[in-house]
Amino acid sequence: MFRMTPNIMRNLAVRKSTRRYPAEVREPFAHVRGELINDIERCIFCGTCEVKCPSQCIQVDKKACLWTYDPFACVYCGVCSDTCPAKSLYQKTQYRSPIGERLIITLQGQPRKKDKVKDPAREAGAPRDPGEEKADPGSTAPT
Repeated sequence: MFRMTPNIMRNLAVRKSTRRYPAEVREPFAHVRGELINDIERCIFCGTCEVKCPSQCIQVDKKACLWTYDPFACVYCGVCSDTCPAKSLYQKTQYRSPIGERLIITLQGQPRKKDKVKDPAREAGAPRDPGEEKADPGSTAPT
């Protein structure tokens, strides 16, 4: 007991080495990968993030345009945001604040319409190549 007394007295006199989180939050380090955000307006629902995610915390329903994310399963590696072809996924520099219950994030997007032909020559019905001619619907091609 007497051998511990100097240690106890020293601990009472010096500043504490821990913080009272979440009451005291420190600034994050530079280039930290924090909370994952999806800009659902830019998302094309290709499913690349779902395939590349090592923790399998993302599910993409292409037909219903539904993007589901489980932040408790995420390891914040950034692979999904790096491989997103539409660049709709990005990570904040702040972590998600602690909560008491399980949270599943589900975002509903709008289905994408197919881009129509934007080449004015094709819209006018002109052939693509100089040697290519427009086929007559009544004629048959030789075999």
